[in-house]
This record gives sequence, structure tokens and C-alpha cells, in this order.
Amino acid sequence: MALHATGMHVSLDHRGREPIYRQIVEQIRRLVEQGRLSPGERLPTIRELAAELEINFNTVARAYRILHDAGLISAQQGRGTYVLGPPDGAARSRRAALDAILEDALVEAAELGFTRPELEQAWREVMDRRFPGG
Repeated sequence: MALHATGMHVSLDHRGREPIYRQIVEQIRRLVEQGRLSPGERLPTIRELAAELEINFNTVARAYRILHDAGLISAQQGRGTYVLGPPDGAARSRRAALDAILEDALVEAAELGFTRPELEQAWREVMDRRFPGG
């Protein structure tokens, strides 16, 4: 699927390993950083983007929330969602996106009933698998 709206083009790989919301986040982030989406430019609404990409509304909402938390976009109730532009530093943007991803994972894990010790153990195991020796 692809979306062409103003300077925006989003392509999704439904068979890939990367979650759809992350694909949206990374593609919009790159477009903003490359200047292909300009500050003040209006983005499609969550519903418009979800309909165009034929995906769940909540998936787009999650992506937009991460982009908002990273300081890349601003959602204004009743007015739309607009590009703010690249944040002052790429490191801050990356960290805000990471914080939002981790927050989402923790919320989902808590909803499944995992305790803090269980989450900490799982985190260590995943980190050891993903970054052996490290």
C-alpha cells in the first residue's frame, strides 16, 4: 500500500518483520528530516491515513503519537495534524521515539498481567539474544 498526500508517500510491507506502526513512524520521520515534508504542512488525519492504507485506525494513532512525542508533528483538535519540522537534535528525536516504543510495550505487557520482575527478566533475555556479549 502507498499513500500520496502532499509531499507524503508511505509504503507498507505487510510481510516484513517491522510492525506497521514503526514503518509509518520511520517513513514520516525520514520525510521530515529530508525536508520533503515541510513545517506547517498538514498531514492526513488518522482516519484518512488508516483508510488509505487499509489498516487499523489504532495503528496509525500509535504511529502519530510516537511522532508527536518525538516533536515531529502536532495534532490540533479540530484543526488537523501538522508537521513541526525536525527537532533540534536527531538524538532527542530518536530517544523520544524509543521512549514511546518502550512505553507502548510496557503498557501491553502490563495489560497481559506481567510483573516488573518478569518484565526485567524478559528484557535481559531479549537483550542477551539480540546483543550477545554485550
